[in-house]
Amino acid sequence: MTSHAKYCLVLLLVCTVLGMTAACAAAVDDLAIYLTRDDIPPDRMEMQSHVALAEQPLIGMDDIISYNTQTHELKLTAAAFERLCQLDVPTVGTSFLVCVNKSPVYWGAFWTPLSSQSFDGVTIWKPYGPSDPPIVTLELGYPAPSFYSGEDPRNKPEIISALRQAGKLITALALTDIDLLPRSIKATRSTHGLRMTVGTSP
Repeated sequence: MTSHAKYCLVLLLVCTVLGMTAACAAAVDDLAIYLTRDDIPPDRMEMQSHVALAEQPLIGMDDIISYNTQTHELKLTAAAFERLCQLDVPTVGTSFLVCVNKSPVYWGAFWTPLSSQSFDGVTIWKPYGPSDPPIVTLELGYPAPSFYSGEDPRNKPEIISALRQAGKLITALALTDIDLLPRSIKATRSTHGLRMTVGTSP
């Protein structure tokens, strides 16, 4: 085999390996939260046949440290949490879409605790300030879950799958959360060995 033929063979092998690596990377689902491109208010979202996403996600997978399937809490990086603190949220809310690979799974609204208007949808309350713990909760309804109707979309399989692939899924309560439970529930849960697990299935 000539040196030129050997060079071509090595080059072909390198390209094959790089192609397989790229294919594997592409297979990993990407979860992100986007604002709407045209700043569509929440009260008009259901009237839209198509909603265009903002060019860049407000919260990407790299911004998420963990998601708890029981408490629906998102723990964020400091930079992502600060972006939420700086987000301009009117009393009528700011629409967002939770997407996997840029395909919307469900929509909701960032909401301010200062609002006196109710909302029948998934909400993320705007943090009071960057000094708060970098955790936000995907809530049902505003100002309380009783204002929400319909199915709960927060733990849809495609969302859970993307978070599990990224190793950011928490499927049980932490010990600090257990301490806040009523005594009767705590006793029941302790018998079942409740613990915090990351990156495992529910």
